[in-house]
Amino acid sequence: MSLKNKLNRLKPHLSTGVSTQLSESQVNEQPKAESLKEDIPYLDIWEKENTNPYFFDDTYCLVRKVEYPLNYQHGHYRFADTIEAVNQWNQEGIQHPLSSAGHTANNLFFFDTETTGLGGGAGNTIFLLGHASLGTHSVTLTQHILPQPGAEVALYHSFLSSIDYTTLVTYNGKAFDWPQVKTRHTLVRDHVPKLPSFGHFDLFHAARRMWKHKIEKMKLTNVEKDILGFTREDDIPGYLAPMIYFDFLERKNPEGLLGVMKHNELDILSLITLYTHLSFQVLGRDHGRSIRETYEVGRWFSYLGEREKAKENFSSIAKGDESDSLKAKHALAFEYKRSKRLSEAVSLWEETAEKSTPEIRIEACIELAKFHEHKSKNMEKALCFCEKGNALIEQLEQTKKVSRWEKDLKKRVHRLLAKIDKE
Repeated sequence: MSLKNKLNRLKPHLSTGVSTQLSESQVNEQPKAESLKEDIPYLDIWEKENTNPYFFDDTYCLVRKVEYPLNYQHGHYRFADTIEAVNQWNQEGIQHPLSSAGHTANNLFFFDTETTGLGGGAGNTIFLLGHASLGTHSVTLTQHILPQPGAEVALYHSFLSSIDYTTLVTYNGKAFDWPQVKTRHTLVRDHVPKLPSFGHFDLFHAARRMWKHKIEKMKLTNVEKDILGFTREDDIPGYLAPMIYFDFLERKNPEGLLGVMKHNELDILSLITLYTHLSFQVLGRDHGRSIRETYEVGRWFSYLGEREKAKENFSSIAKGDESDSLKAKHALAFEYKRSKRLSEAVSLWEETAEKSTPEIRIEACIELAKFHEHKSKNMEKALCFCEKGNALIEQLEQTKKVSRWEKDLKKRVHRLLAKIDKE
């Protein structure tokens, strides 16, 4: 904050007998941007990397801008494919957490940060704010760098004065990146623009839902390699970023920090590709989608209450005897039950009660016992499925779910025996 601004804030507390008017010489004491620029260490290196100082009050941050053409390919997709994904969401008209219906592609704001630690709280400083958005002809990627701890006002002023976004796209940003931004913004909020309201697509949760069966650790680099068709070379691991930044603060040489900036840049570019791929997966536009991925999409729609979409996905893979096909048959049976199509549900459960995993077979037996007890009124058949379910339970280790099934079947058997005795 300039000397003039600091003194003006103290005006109400000055005695009335003392003049509070700043002299012209005092006003001119604020350092000029050009003189500040001359004092920036390694400015020639920064400028070669498309990075320039952003001056605000008596300090500065660094801002890097690069552009990629829309036909640039990152992994399996070109950035232009993101525009197609958004267009398809607008045409589809379905409710989904990833839906960008009502938006255009340039509304999406792909965002990632680098911080001095992995924990939360005011002690964790953001030293790099990176974001990208799609324009008519290119993707513009911008990075705001904190050159020293006292420059956060300039950092957040440069960030919040230059962005115009509606929908944030992050990877675990709901839990980490944006809460950190809000915490740091609280410390400088009197001097910078407010944080705007927005929607938020957190692709970490979507990726985990889709691929936790094949990726043990849902790091973005693992998703890139296993799903998106992109492998990094000579990348700096994220956990080294704080140490590299502290070294930069001490030596001022940006050599190491440029590697962290490249890591952040790739994170952001991968967010664009990941959003495109997830959208095509959910919308059924990815022709390479596996049976398991189709099953997971179906489960997602079922969870959201999009019944027709759930049935559409389950039906498309419920034809074989593979494990995922049998899971799809079982899930489709529940969708038919919700739609009052009981005969179709029963037909599928009769199949999965014989062929699938013990867990699915037990659930199918319970559903068939319910049907025959309450709908077909065939108590002997209902009792038969209960006994079959009990025999399967004996093969499993005791868990809360298994215990719940045992109690259900025990009560059901007791009730069925009583009904049979009355007949």
